[in-house]
Amino acid sequence: MIAQEENILDVTILDPREKHPTIFKRFEELAPGQSLTIHNDHDPKPLYYQMLGELGNIFIWEYLEEGPEWWKVVLTKRAAGEKDETLGEIAAKDLRKAAVFKKYGLDFCCGGKKTVKEACAEKGLDVTKIEQELQQANENPAASRPLPYQSWEPGFLADYIVNTHHSYVRNTLPDISTYAEKVARVHGRQHPELFEINQLVGKISEELLDHMPKEENILFPFIKELARAKKENTPLAKPGFGTVENPVRMMEAEHDSAGRDLEKIRELSRNYALPEDACGSYKLLFKMLEDFENDLFIHIHLENNILFPKALEIEKELRS
Repeated sequence: MIAQEENILDVTILDPREKHPTIFKRFEELAPGQSLTIHNDHDPKPLYYQMLGELGNIFIWEYLEEGPEWWKVVLTKRAAGEKDETLGEIAAKDLRKAAVFKKYGLDFCCGGKKTVKEACAEKGLDVTKIEQELQQANENPAASRPLPYQSWEPGFLADYIVNTHHSYVRNTLPDISTYAEKVARVHGRQHPELFEINQLVGKISEELLDHMPKEENILFPFIKELARAKKENTPLAKPGFGTVENPVRMMEAEHDSAGRDLEKIRELSRNYALPEDACGSYKLLFKMLEDFENDLFIHIHLENNILFPKALEIEKELRS
């Protein structure tokens, strides 16, 4: 929670016409980093959107209490130049929060460069609700703390991705492809979306099996060379592809393609909803597809939001 001083405004004692103007005035008097706590007898969510529209993204909004009698909200003025973190940056710091993004269909891997506000605006979601759930993820003792990917050396992280996620893709895709073809053949007449799902599975398989060797044989070894050059303070030979940004952008584009295809599969399957006539193979296919999607989200997140930014930053340091 945000540490509070005695700067509290009880808006229930104000004339309705004076509530928002008074809050705006009190907020404008705050110095960067200072906070104002609002006490109200109903949810002041409309105030959030009015402030965002009129003042821009210069405040942090945090619920301290949500009814049934009192709603208490802390408004903190951002420091000049302070920006919202992106979905990818938030997930990189604490992967538990990725579960919130996934719950609302917010893409934190391929679409990880958007802020929570931007992503919610695109989908018409209530940003105050999602930001609240992100805050609660910090306080959830039942959620196990994720592995500290952010603190790992780039070479170690690259090896982890290969040994964990690339291996999973190679071991799982053949079975998914087999069942996708079988289920489409048996049930496609009653459920024609299965034909398109089968085609998308084939496309994903072909693209990922072509994609991963490029990372393993070209990009990841160079990232390890970058890390070694930085650690040992030695010169770095210029690669044939010029700068690491070139293969990184190519890999990100290929990640985006796989992500869009999986999103289409989820849409066609209505979030992997099983029809009444689903046989064992049908059920197994949808379970494997959902598990595969979950793993690929983490897989791409580790590359797009942690490994690649580390590589870009190291190369920038070495070239300067």
